[in-house]
Amino acid sequence: MICGFDYGTSNCAIGVKPQDVVQLLAVDGDHAFMPSALYALGRELICEQVGLAMTTGPLRDEFIATRRGPLQLAQRARRELDLGSAAEDIEAVMLVGQRAFDQYFSDPEEGYFVKSPKSYLGASGLRPEFVHFFEDIVTAMMQTVKQRAELSLGQPLTRTVIGRPVNFQGVNAEHSNHQALAILSRAAQRSGFSEVEFLYEPIAAGLSFERTLADNQTVLVVDIGGGTSDCAMVRMGPDHRDREDRSADFLGHTGERIGGNDLDIALAGKQLMPLFGMHASLKSGKPMPTKTFLDAVCTNDVSALSRFSSLETTLQLQQLQRDCLQPELISRLLRLQANKQNQQLVRCAENAKIVLSDAESTRVALDFVEAGLGTEMVKTGLEAAIQRPLQRITELMAEAVAQAGVQPDRVFITGGSARSPLIRQAVARTLGDIPLLDGDHFGSVVSGLTEWAQRIYR
Repeated sequence: MICGFDYGTSNCAIGVKPQDVVQLLAVDGDHAFMPSALYALGRELICEQVGLAMTTGPLRDEFIATRRGPLQLAQRARRELDLGSAAEDIEAVMLVGQRAFDQYFSDPEEGYFVKSPKSYLGASGLRPEFVHFFEDIVTAMMQTVKQRAELSLGQPLTRTVIGRPVNFQGVNAEHSNHQALAILSRAAQRSGFSEVEFLYEPIAAGLSFERTLADNQTVLVVDIGGGTSDCAMVRMGPDHRDREDRSADFLGHTGERIGGNDLDIALAGKQLMPLFGMHASLKSGKPMPTKTFLDAVCTNDVSALSRFSSLETTLQLQQLQRDCLQPELISRLLRLQANKQNQQLVRCAENAKIVLSDAESTRVALDFVEAGLGTEMVKTGLEAAIQRPLQRITELMAEAVAQAGVQPDRVFITGGSARSPLIRQAVARTLGDIPLLDGDHFGSVVSGLTEWAQRIYR
């Protein structure tokens, strides 16, 4: 059967259209959206689980031939962890979705946890073994989502359209896009899809919205997701929606790897890292170096995560602890590093961001780091913290309009982060008095992908 697959930075979803209405399938318990997260007892075991889930044949043979080293390490990891046969229940060694989050929060210092792996797919300078590793993470997640969707549907899914941002990275975009799409393509094939196509996510969101239009309009679609922000100027309406070739209707599009995760990271850096010594005084009178503190919260940057977890950083922090007039603050950062709790810290910032969308203040508790540790956040602090990434998002909107050479008749805004009043206010400041409409903030993209899949595969 044909499906649309939203492999998102924050959530994954699959849609089908058996009749005239798009149906989202259950992929995380009873839920249609699965958080984009994976937890494994050991990172080597991810590769093993991918191979076990693949159907016997040339594709699996090729995979095993390119993964001999990691598969041997997986066998050793099984012995060290005193695990049983590799053919046993997959959830004994690997979890995805909400259960991955739950396991990480309950025991962060054990196992391997990754959130929003889509953020890393276009990273520059990845060695082949790291490309293979990200392929395995994405494949493991796709396999699980597809299997759960097929169980819910009661029949196999064979052809799909997968959403993609305009650009996976802002730097060296062409190479980044090629690398990321190659990873997603291989993952989809190894998950059992016989045909795979891609569609820009803002265009997919626009296709979903277009079904509601009674007349022709030029629409600026703004999709602010967890990892990227994408904008597209599109001619829409009754005279356009049934065309086989829509290329002439797409007047301009922009996108960059900046989204909800960047807002969370900015808030964590500004509001939470001072509790760990970022602005503490040194005995020498020199300013505290901030790079390591920012690395700690930059959870969508694989290089920053590697630096923060390295032995070199541990030694640097130990020296800073000796040089700091408040060494207990640096002790907290060392504890955060040792216990692998930086993802938890950024999740706290994300929760605070959501609360501050409606409230003037909120208490952020960090008891998982230290009993009684926490801080009060206020809405003005959120506004100051996210000013820079928010400005870049509004610049992307203006660039899309400039490319098109016409003003939009209305703005259609979607994506999880688009719910924030601060985002909506920024859109209004940038584009003026143009009607602003909301879509299904989580479901617009997957609905549009499903519509497009039905169109191109029929």
